Amino acid sequence: MTDTIFALASGRGRAGVAVMRLSGPLAGAALDRLCGARPQPRLARLAALHDPEHGEVIDRALVLWFPAPASFTGEDVAELHVHGGRAIIARLTGVLTGLGLRPAGPGEFTRRAFEAGKLDLSQAEAIADLVDAETEAQRRQALRQLDGAMGRLYEGWRDRLKVLLARLEALIDFPDEGLDEAIEGAVMAGAGALRDEIAAHLADGRRGERLRDGFEIAITGAPNVGKSSLLNRLSASEVAIVSDIPGTTRDVIEVALDLGGYRVLLIDTAGLRETDDPIEREGVRRARARAEGADLRLQVIVPGDEAPADSGRESILVLNKCDLGPGPANALPVSALSGQGIDALLAAIAARVAARLDSAEAPAITRARHRLAVEEAVASLDRALVPGFLPAELRAEDLRLALRALGRVVGAVDVEDLLDVIFFEFCIGK
Repeated sequence: MTDTIFALASGRGRAGVAVMRLSGPLAGAALDRLCGARPQPRLARLAALHDPEHGEVIDRALVLWFPAPASFTGEDVAELHVHGGRAIIARLTGVLTGLGLRPAGPGEFTRRAFEAGKLDLSQAEAIADLVDAETEAQRRQALRQLDGAMGRLYEGWRDRLKVLLARLEALIDFPDEGLDEAIEGAVMAGAGALRDEIAAHLADGRRGERLRDGFEIAITGAPNVGKSSLLNRLSASEVAIVSDIPGTTRDVIEVALDLGGYRVLLIDTAGLRETDDPIEREGVRRARARAEGADLRLQVIVPGDEAPADSGRESILVLNKCDLGPGPANALPVSALSGQGIDALLAAIAARVAARLDSAEAPAITRARHRLAVEEAVASLDRALVPGFLPAELRAEDLRLALRALGRVVGAVDVEDLLDVIFFEFCIGK
């Protein structure tokens, strides 16, 4: 990078303190022009910021200086901790532009850190996840990934693959050197063990993606059992229309909750019944499809109903309107109208969510991009491990493809085509 960028890293309007960050070869010179002389590296100094053209004081601020390469981006970096008023930010923006700096694009600071080798690609994505985290579980997962847990795991697998590939290619390249042909068997045994480890990592029930995107819970049942009322009670808000008229809910309604530190998506679905109304029939179709894809179902019944035949491990049977009579012994009694039993239901849901998502195993796959790459690595290893005669050259090529697939997760191979897509998701200033 040859240009110098700047962005408001934090603070908006009347936010008290705002941080303006500069990165690039002109960062130090800009700091000198603004405050007379840059402070000692990594030591904050209170200084008056002047407009270099007019000499007018813009603000009194804390300034910090991080010379390359010991900075977040690996470039010269300066930070201006100024008062968060809009006039100050606007004036500084104009001054910095006049000094030859340009506003940063989305994620440009983090992209520069990645390109300077300060972060691997999974860590860069973790910064975006950390900024977007809404729950404690999301925050913890993003921090684990930012700390490099995923990168270390994948690089460990890549290192082992490199050794296996090197041994196999030695047999191919030096057939007259008397190398032990048993080496190929040992290589394949090592590749098989590695394949099983990666496959076990892949078979995690999509725990990381569910932590990041939300654990889906579908509220299902016949019309008029109180599904919408239950949604409103669980979410503590009037998000769904409640009516005694069957078929009121025609489409899927979603509400996001923070439940025990996990992001949960509650989904109210149309009442499941046969109907001649084409709009309601489409709602029922969507409800069934969404319920089948949900991570957990709350199957709502009322007194006098029997338990659905498909109640199971991924369902919680809920007896709504419990004040009107008893229900099946395995149903949780609640009243969406009065709130009776709601705390017990929330606790039961939280326990199910925690059992599925709370694991000491780290790290988890957090993005579809990661999962596709890991699936490709497993498929390549499967081809290399096909029993029977297979030229060593073909087995080596499959090991090489597995190595490249894992490398794409952490950015250890050419990933230029991915960078624009990944960093476009970031906010300005990160």
